[in-house]
Amino acid sequence: MAELDRRMLLKTGFLGAACALLPAGARGQEVESHGLSTFGDLKYGPGFQKFDYVRADAPKGGAFSQLVYQTGYNQSFNSFDSLHIYVLKGTGAVGMDATFATLMARALDEPDAVYGYAAQSVAVSADRQTYRFRLRPGLSFHDGSALTAEDCAWSFNTLKEKGHPFITEPLRFFKEAVAEAPDIVRVTLLPGRGRSLPLIVAGLPIFSKAWWSSRDFTKSTLEAPLGSGPYKVGKVDVGEAISYERVANWWGEKLPTQIGTNNFDRLTWQYYRDPSVSFIAFGAGNYRFREESSSENWAKGYDIPPVREGRIKREMVPDHTPSGAQGWYFNTRRAKFSDPRVRQALGFVFDFEWVNRNVMYSSYQRTASIFENSPLKAEGKPGPDELALLEPHRGKVPDAVFGEALLPPVSDGSGFDRANLRTALGLLKEAGWSLDNRVLKNAKGEVFTIEFLEESDFLYKITAPFIQNLGRLGIAASFRAVDSSQYQRRTDAFDYDVISRRATYGLTPGEDMRGPFSSRTAAVPGSTNISGIADPVLDALIDAIVAADSRAALVAACRAFDRVLRSGYYWVPMYNRPNHWLAYWDEFEHGDPGVIYDRGIPDLWWPKRKG
Repeated sequence: MAELDRRMLLKTGFLGAACALLPAGARGQEVESHGLSTFGDLKYGPGFQKFDYVRADAPKGGAFSQLVYQTGYNQSFNSFDSLHIYVLKGTGAVGMDATFATLMARALDEPDAVYGYAAQSVAVSADRQTYRFRLRPGLSFHDGSALTAEDCAWSFNTLKEKGHPFITEPLRFFKEAVAEAPDIVRVTLLPGRGRSLPLIVAGLPIFSKAWWSSRDFTKSTLEAPLGSGPYKVGKVDVGEAISYERVANWWGEKLPTQIGTNNFDRLTWQYYRDPSVSFIAFGAGNYRFREESSSENWAKGYDIPPVREGRIKREMVPDHTPSGAQGWYFNTRRAKFSDPRVRQALGFVFDFEWVNRNVMYSSYQRTASIFENSPLKAEGKPGPDELALLEPHRGKVPDAVFGEALLPPVSDGSGFDRANLRTALGLLKEAGWSLDNRVLKNAKGEVFTIEFLEESDFLYKITAPFIQNLGRLGIAASFRAVDSSQYQRRTDAFDYDVISRRATYGLTPGEDMRGPFSSRTAAVPGSTNISGIADPVLDALIDAIVAADSRAALVAACRAFDRVLRSGYYWVPMYNRPNHWLAYWDEFEHGDPGVIYDRGIPDLWWPKRKG
């Protein structure tokens, strides 16, 4: 697609997409609403009392402690040295987001709807470029100081200028935020922005401008930033554990978006560098909730007294959300991975069938798409809507894009599939690599080496058979686990051959696709574009995703994007599981919220009633 075509796509597709942010019928004038969604379909009307999936009378109290199982921004699974998670510097503590309020809060039983939180309503201009958020009365920070529109404006402008790359890239089309009155913050967006940007801004943390006035926002710190959310920082054991205390008489406790949540008096996240130690610690009661990620543990490890005695419960909860894209990602900035034939070849070397049966107790299924377990995943041949997006790029993408959706190779399960290895060697030879005394070299005589960089040895059992098969092709592969700070430094600087990652893109992807897949981010230190992808065709398809003015158009654009991305072989897909494995001490309860777009842990759990 030519540059003119891309501009026209944004120009003509943007307004229709933006209009859908308000409920149906709100068109042509500034309209005030209690919520926003991408395509205007709000489940909850004005004056709703609570979300359907919460337990309004859930008891409060008790403590909830868990292992770190999700990270974002500058956070790590293994350690932390900073309480500032929204900048590149430092390794941030998990859970800090609970200390900050946002303008709006997401409903977990809708794909992307948000409703009033710190803001009680939002008025949108006729051109859908100006959003006036009206703050509710009585907002305050934890020190009792008032939270005003000035704090909101300062927060959003500062995050755009100085925030983590995960934040600054989606805010590229955010122009400015201005406090028009103590209770009104005006957010102005630029023409050409994606339809999801208003929702992104509505979900940004609100900081205290006064508190930060004497501090450098770009620096890491172990001083807890002043917040206004339901929790505040409690005990901090740097690198080991962090606790948060529920704020007494918090201003947001009775809001419709908050009722039935934030039920525990204390939340604690614990860090362990050794997975085996963390599992033993759970059985000993050192923390009380665990989302199990080891198939060996789930199959054999829970034959322990607390489980047999019923003091630890286990549940398998179906996963209705997109499974995400877990796999090994190639750093295409390095010459040896620049040829897609090399990357395709290496995909033939991983024997998933053998690993699943012999290492993972046949608990997993193969991942093929970044949109796995989602209607956005490309399957079969492209339909008419997909072809309309793909045809302008014919000749610029492999012909395979127009056929059946590409799938990872299937092995014979022997662990040493000779046919797959022969195919891999043939592709490597086409790309200029050849065996010299059982060592794979290029025309310059350089040996093909691969270092799998990780921040723990958790994946070693999965990676070791892969490494062994790479050795059969003459590739000198190794596994290296480094500490969290070194891992972050190296990944921020793209100093690696291959790293593993799991990322999910939700059911309504938009601007968030630019971070990991846009040419703009390929050279931005610390960006999520870990493979260094810089493909004009993918850029154009991201534009189509961002500009989609209906869910049908979004599905078509995502499927077209998926086909082209798969044809680049930027990663070796690993696997996904159809359910969550939960283990917890018998001191918690939770409801049956039905299909929600998040696990809701610990937000939708509560302390077990006595007696």
